[in-house]
Amino acid sequence: MHTASHTAFYNELLSHIPKERIYKDPLQVLAYGTDASFYRLIPKMVVDAESEDEVLQILKLADTHRVPVTFRAAGTSLSGQGISDSVLVRIGDAWRNYRITENATRFIVQPGLIGSHANRALLPFGRKIGPDPASIDSAKIGGIVANNASGMCCGVAENSYKTLDSMRLALYDGTLLDTACEASKKEFEEKHPEIINGLATLRNRVMADDDLSQLITKKFKIKNTTGYSLNALVDFEDPYEILQHLMVGSEGTLGFISEVTYRTVVEPKYKATTLAMFPSLKDACLATMELKKQPVSAVELMDERSLRSVSDKPGMPDSIRNIGAGTTSLLIETASNDQFELEAQIKQIVGSIDHISKLEPVEFCLDPIQCAQFWAVRKGLFPAVGAVRETGTTVIIEDVAFPPESFADGVARLDELLKKYNYDLAIMFGHALEGNLHFVFTQDFGIPSEIERYQEFMDDVCEMVATEYKGSLKAEHGTGRNMAPFVELEWGQKAHTLMREIKELLDPYNLLNPGVIINDDPRAHLTALKPLPAAHDIVDKCIECGFCEPICPSANVTFTPRQRITSLRELHRLQNSPSEQHKLKKMWAEYNYLAIDTCATDGLCHTRCPVDINTGNMIKDLRSQHASSFANSTADWVGRNFSTVAKGVQTALKGASLAHRLFGTRVMDSGAHALRVVSLKKIPLWNKEMPTSAKPISPVPVNDKNPDKVVYFPSCISRTMGPSKDDTNKTDIPQKTVQLLLKAGYEVLFPQDMQNLCCGQAFASKGFTAQGEAKSKELSDALLEISENGKYPVLCDTSPCLHRMLDYMDKRLTLYDPIRFCLECLPEKLDFVKLPRKVAIHPTCTVREMNLVEPLVELANMCAENVVLPDDVYCCGFAGDRGFSFPELNKAALADLPKQVEDCDEAYSTSRTCEVGLSLHSGLTYRNIMYLVDDATVEKK
Repeated sequence: MHTASHTAFYNELLSHIPKERIYKDPLQVLAYGTDASFYRLIPKMVVDAESEDEVLQILKLADTHRVPVTFRAAGTSLSGQGISDSVLVRIGDAWRNYRITENATRFIVQPGLIGSHANRALLPFGRKIGPDPASIDSAKIGGIVANNASGMCCGVAENSYKTLDSMRLALYDGTLLDTACEASKKEFEEKHPEIINGLATLRNRVMADDDLSQLITKKFKIKNTTGYSLNALVDFEDPYEILQHLMVGSEGTLGFISEVTYRTVVEPKYKATTLAMFPSLKDACLATMELKKQPVSAVELMDERSLRSVSDKPGMPDSIRNIGAGTTSLLIETASNDQFELEAQIKQIVGSIDHISKLEPVEFCLDPIQCAQFWAVRKGLFPAVGAVRETGTTVIIEDVAFPPESFADGVARLDELLKKYNYDLAIMFGHALEGNLHFVFTQDFGIPSEIERYQEFMDDVCEMVATEYKGSLKAEHGTGRNMAPFVELEWGQKAHTLMREIKELLDPYNLLNPGVIINDDPRAHLTALKPLPAAHDIVDKCIECGFCEPICPSANVTFTPRQRITSLRELHRLQNSPSEQHKLKKMWAEYNYLAIDTCATDGLCHTRCPVDINTGNMIKDLRSQHASSFANSTADWVGRNFSTVAKGVQTALKGASLAHRLFGTRVMDSGAHALRVVSLKKIPLWNKEMPTSAKPISPVPVNDKNPDKVVYFPSCISRTMGPSKDDTNKTDIPQKTVQLLLKAGYEVLFPQDMQNLCCGQAFASKGFTAQGEAKSKELSDALLEISENGKYPVLCDTSPCLHRMLDYMDKRLTLYDPIRFCLECLPEKLDFVKLPRKVAIHPTCTVREMNLVEPLVELANMCAENVVLPDDVYCCGFAGDRGFSFPELNKAALADLPKQVEDCDEAYSTSRTCEVGLSLHSGLTYRNIMYLVDDATVEKK
């Protein structure tokens, strides 16, 4: 229920933020309010803030109405610090601006930029940001700073706390402070002298208490994100330095960080990696103690169960197969900007652990591919546990840190506790140099006895780590709700009281992310547990980490894969709750649009998913389940009469093209939008890049004596859709492809009854699985016949179709998409001449799935002097014909495209429908890559 305060807050907020960016619908607030932790709070409203001014207004209104607010960036946090039952404010793509200054030694960045994107911007300068969390491809700067996330290489020397230069921050009442600006600091001191004086008083008290100051200093020698960054009171005297460093790791409980200036660190040019195998955990820990004295950048420990959990995965090294009991590995990396120095470092490192028992000699590898394989072992550990858990259970990953001298004993004690409480699938791994250990286990929160087991286990773990070994209960993942009840256990009453005073000083009304870090409920870690009911076999292993979200084309318009799964789980939970049935019909109707209709089903989400879930496949299955008998009958008829339907589409395209020529773009555009409105969005939206009708494919005479033959299957899209009205090149794709093949000396063969053939993708993507498979079988048989059972290669001009054909066609067929065909078959027949052009290329989602992005870049570079591959433009969102029915999906997916290709001459891709959407939103005309290859090739002399 909304309180009167929330209602008043909402009503006033409408004066500052458009209604379409404030969500109150039950399904949306559930989906948008979910983070990667195993906790769930459902917000009363979710707000998308797009500027600093909007955030300040939110804070002022929250203060006025005493409404709690939680800020969230990517939602990859694991400890429950990114959720709210009040107002959740999301920081999205509008917050991705950055500046590189002072010879790239300073990086000024907003909180919405993904961590790896920051490093990509700095890479040309040989620099990077210090933090390197495992979630860096998804986590955003705001979360990285607010949680003081570290990672595998940054240790305690290069985290956000240590590399922070300055910060723009806002307090609970909307007061803004820029710590790099003297005028801002003076204004802040005039408005909030109690904060400046209060921080000075707290520092003086700490420095006057030797026991407390020494405790703080000691605890931050190892990784520690439990509680607040009390080291700020020891490390700095300037109250503004204290304040901005307290903000690091505060998890949004002290203020909002709107901009950070990092001191960047060097990214070494050369790296070497090895996977050293030891007969026991003790030997690996002894080696770690020696390695701490050596020039190593990372030492990752993996226990026996960790190694076994990934030993059967593709690409894993032979050394982790058939390992003996107790086997423990260390993944060791060393780096340098000088290759000779690197070789000397390797020799020194190997020598330092020569006296310690090992299962095989330690050999470092410099090959980036092999090194990536070693790191794949480490990165595959968390998902390995998630993939084998029972449906309905969650995966918990905890991270503790021991003082280095206690690391071996601490690991052994933790192993004993895992066995004591029967967490048999648990694995342990971690950043051994820092005494940081992660342990991963599965937990069922649906059974009271299981919750009790978890409680007793965590009580014992916390007592052991905090009291027995004086370690950190949270080394990297933040306190959150998960460890809030144990902060005082780790720090003691005096330090915990100090933390409470800091919270009260900076957030006197407890409005900022309440319940996180400071929480009086001793059972806070056992409440608001997230239910994970079975929803669909394809996605039941989802751990809701959110790693899929940056690559999803619908992320900024409707739901992401994580949100599709989260909300489907809720719908299934409600189905089993008699008292909730009244909600279901409305929620399913909303789900149809937010999750099913606007999913591009491109499958790219599985390329980022730790447990390899393809949410697109789930959506296709749901479309199939929801298809009516009439729709299925229609699909059957279309499949049987495909050529007739294709001719009907061509006739419609001819009519639309004629109307476009007669009435012009402005009239057509206005009329199309009017029809869209009056039809309640049922009529697909015409756009100015709508293709004209393709011309019939003319037979090509074949010289039977020429052995160089290729079967060409133009996709049904290519056979139907010609160039747009304004395209200066009026040649259809099939004509252009045949022209290129003939120039290369090929005899071109077409399958029989080609106008009735389809790969089945057009059916399968809409959920008509049986019809799609029937069309696939029909095409496979036709291609086998014309290719003489696979004697001749088969070329398809459309990547999405070829991708499906690879899965469904007879394996005797040798199938080529345009990229592989041009790279593998044409260089021996044609000379490539680089054209003086700057061209943009778009790898379709299926090109990415087939690992053809680099080959596409290579091919384009063979043809043009300058090639642009836009950053972070993945699936275009057109999704076959979905771009006509749901144009908002295509528009949102390509929002970043225009500014990246604005100075290009031409643009190319490998799917005609994708090219429609790309042309519409880029200002360029996109064509099939075959056009560029034809322009850039000549017959060999």
